[in-house]
Amino acid sequence: MSWLGGPLVAFDLETTGTDVESDRIVTAALVRLEADGAVSRERTWLIDPGVAVPEQASAIHGISTDHARRHGVPAAAAIEEIAGAVAEVLRSGTPLVVMNARYDLSLLDRECGRYGAESVSERLGEAPSPVIDPLVIDKHVDKYRKGKRALQALCAHYGVPLDDAHDARADALAAARVVRRMGERHQPVGLLPPAELHDLQIGAAAEQSASLQAYLRRTANPTAVVEQAWPVIPRS
Repeated sequence: MSWLGGPLVAFDLETTGTDVESDRIVTAALVRLEADGAVSRERTWLIDPGVAVPEQASAIHGISTDHARRHGVPAAAAIEEIAGAVAEVLRSGTPLVVMNARYDLSLLDRECGRYGAESVSERLGEAPSPVIDPLVIDKHVDKYRKGKRALQALCAHYGVPLDDAHDARADALAAARVVRRMGERHQPVGLLPPAELHDLQIGAAAEQSASLQAYLRRTANPTAVVEQAWPVIPRS
């Protein structure tokens, strides 16, 4: 059965930065989108990450260190809940939509390690699957399109509204709607069963990383190493 014919659950994080090894989760959201486009369930978290939230990150998502400390859930408890909720979605067979999954799922994995919680992979007994990543799919189906491919750019390209960008709930919902629009527009991808789409993205993500690494080596950063694993970067 095509993944377009069933529900999707989208996952998004807002964080202290962009390094999966050292940065922390500040907010998280899971949003279930039914086949008819209705939001049937959602869950959000505001977390005290245990470290200061850099001003640069606060300027993007609007959560300051003081706000996170005053109103956030302690990180250890929140990470346990988030990992459990994500694993429950995947255990049910419902596709998990994650924009730039390699980042969000890897950062969640590192947070689990940091607080001694079972990772999503450990809870499932295998790597997270099925995952649907709008970034990987867009690069696969429209390889030579110029311009940015961040979520806001994808929303504009596919005609999906995005209100309150960099709010975890809003971004999760937009990612689910964008990927549905992609599947409708690009039928060879849209008609795949979830497991086959997941496997396609593993290969596509590796190919995209190899192309980026080759480009960097030809230009200003010849020693660059670009991660190829997807959807979770293995721990070193």
